[in-house]
Amino acid sequence: MIRREMLKASAAALGLSAFPFGWVGAAEKKKQKLLYFTRSAGFEHGAVKRSGDELAFSEKTLTEMGARAGFDVVCTKDGTVFDGDLDQYDCIAFYTSGNLLAEKPGQGPPMSAEGKEKLLAAVAAGKGFVGFHAATDSFRGGGIDPYIAMIGGEFVSHGPQQEATLTVTSPKFPGIGDYESLKLNEEWYALSKFADDLHVILVQETEGMKGGCYQRPPFPATWARMHEKGRVFYTSFGHRDDIWTNPTVQEIMLGGIAWTMGNVDADVTPNISQVTPKAGQMTK
Repeated sequence: MIRREMLKASAAALGLSAFPFGWVGAAEKKKQKLLYFTRSAGFEHGAVKRSGDELAFSEKTLTEMGARAGFDVVCTKDGTVFDGDLDQYDCIAFYTSGNLLAEKPGQGPPMSAEGKEKLLAAVAAGKGFVGFHAATDSFRGGGIDPYIAMIGGEFVSHGPQQEATLTVTSPKFPGIGDYESLKLNEEWYALSKFADDLHVILVQETEGMKGGCYQRPPFPATWARMHEKGRVFYTSFGHRDDIWTNPTVQEIMLGGIAWTMGNVDADVTPNISQVTPKAGQMTK
């Protein structure tokens, strides 16, 4: 019996059979709250595109994941939320794109410059932060924006959706389970401007991938890092609906959320120079 099955069997014996494998609850048993911000000032992905007042697919899925795990999810495209009380949230998650300070019809009010500063200050002071997929396509441009410095990397481009391999380089990180590698069909992001203190969890293997942006050495695809006192987790997963409903991916997401909320500790010693030594090299 593999370790995951043993854990699930133990949970079942305790009457917790529906408890998500990747999740670890808060020690003080309080009801935690996650703010999920899905404003698109650039390209709007289908995963965050709403139909009228109906929540988008990823918003519904993350809300359902939270309900199963026991934390609340508040979904919004209203950038003025960052001018308000952020203390009520245990974690802030982004699936966003473009310059979030800019106006865009149908996407809710933009963030204010003060709201952006307040977000970054909150993370630096210890607020958990999670970025999904296009979160690295926010505030990008020349130089390294303070937001990009916080999240740990920046979107460059992507090629055609395809099956590709991710290698696990942090097997003890929450939610990873017993995998040595994963092979999934997704829209894989090519990334750059990596922080030099990344703890890389999943590496994007590029050998054999179709698309010019992947003709480069392997690079980080999922990572954790400390932003002063704040725990930051990013994964490039999140384009396809079947990625959002994939149990393995949900475990990884929940593990990252649990870690950012401080529910579980993990060794996030920087390893980017060891596991992806040529990550900044854009061509082979």
